[in-house]
Amino acid sequence: MVARCAHADAGGFRLWPIFSAAALRRKVLEVLTCGGGGDAGGGGSCRGRSAYRSPQRMPKPRPRSDRLAELLRAEEPSECGDGEDDAAARKVEALEELKGVVGALQDGGGEACMSRVEAAVAVRRKAKDDAGAREMLAMLGAIPPLVAVLDEGGGEDGGEEEITAAALYALLNLGIGNDTRLLRFARNKAAIVQAGAVHKMLRIAEAGAASAALTEAVVANFLCLSALDANKPVIGASGAASFLVGAFQGACSTDQARHDALRALLNLSIAPANAPHLLAAGLAPALVASVGDAPVTDRALAALCNLVAACPEGRRAVSRAPDAVPSLVDVLNWADEPGCQEKAAYVLMVLAHRSYGDRAAMAEAGASSALLELTLVGTALAQKRASRILEILRADKGKQVADDASGVVATVSAPQERGCRGEEAVDGEPADACISAEKRAVRQLVQQSLQSNMRRIVRRARLPQDLAPASAESLKALTASSTSKSLPF
Repeated sequence: MVARCAHADAGGFRLWPIFSAAALRRKVLEVLTCGGGGDAGGGGSCRGRSAYRSPQRMPKPRPRSDRLAELLRAEEPSECGDGEDDAAARKVEALEELKGVVGALQDGGGEACMSRVEAAVAVRRKAKDDAGAREMLAMLGAIPPLVAVLDEGGGEDGGEEEITAAALYALLNLGIGNDTRLLRFARNKAAIVQAGAVHKMLRIAEAGAASAALTEAVVANFLCLSALDANKPVIGASGAASFLVGAFQGACSTDQARHDALRALLNLSIAPANAPHLLAAGLAPALVASVGDAPVTDRALAALCNLVAACPEGRRAVSRAPDAVPSLVDVLNWADEPGCQEKAAYVLMVLAHRSYGDRAAMAEAGASSALLELTLVGTALAQKRASRILEILRADKGKQVADDASGVVATVSAPQERGCRGEEAVDGEPADACISAEKRAVRQLVQQSLQSNMRRIVRRARLPQDLAPASAESLKALTASSTSKSLPF
């Protein structure tokens, strides 16, 4: 753009810039500062450039849902609040109900809306499957009044027996819990014992008028309370061992009471301090006599293991029980009960380690063949224990032979290992008639071990079962060229 100069010459016009040098410099600085040339309108400032942008660079407008968001925000607090209010109302209602039950127990049913029997039944029902209710009832003080009800005993009045049974089962449900490591269950069990329930239960059980139902309830409570380690010495010293042994042996006891009594005795035998009380109650002969009864043998053997390991008196009491060693040796042949085999082997191992008379009784009962079979086909633990017993018996026999050589002890017969003179051997081996019974038993065990190992090899190779030797003759054909003994896998 140009302007006409007032001092133009006669020729006409003279070019004069509208902007001064300072204005031009300012324009150049704006262009450099904005980072490029002018816009579509022919230059301009940064403000002008910011006013015009490409449509592609503009952010897409998001759909507005302000009304929906407001509705959701308005509804959510009300729903959460209603749910929380309902849950809080239910908790308050349940708490008030539990308070009423405990109040009925403490007041004796005087002004309460329910009697003590109804309150005890309510405690039993609410604490049966609800761990929170057990904890809350204990915190509200339901245990002391329930224990106080036990003072009334069974009695001749049916009403007193009813409330006693209700209190017993209520205490049982309050202390129930498989995991005694949880603090709330352990606290309830300890609180029941500290309230003096053990001696009161014994008075109920020893009363002449106590019914089978009350006896069963008392046994169940002892089983529950004895699960806590802190209660074991208290229950053992209270004289409960005699009652439990009687319930275990009693012909009038129900099957449930008998099983619960044995489990309670097993719990008490875990504490070594209870061993004298259990032995004085005659537990060792009772356990040995029960060996062979399939439903209780496993727990009876476990209790015997605890007794022989607790003290020397326990070992002597077990060894002096009638038919103790023959009964335990017979268990070694129970191939379908590996747990019983392991426990019986442990008891025999402890007996053989300390007593020469017990070792002689084992030899007389034929324990060597059973132990040898156990070392071949038993579990790993049973094999280890059976091998240890065989070592003890072998050392004892070697010592006896050494004494014979010195002329101190009479001659001891040994099994014959050669065939009779004049008898022909069959297949290079002596005739069976000229081999001792012990020798034949050992040969039979070795053959059984070989057959078992061959079947395992076939199963591992996933071959047809008809390839496994089915008889001793086929096994002899397979192993005729081998002189090595088979070892268990």
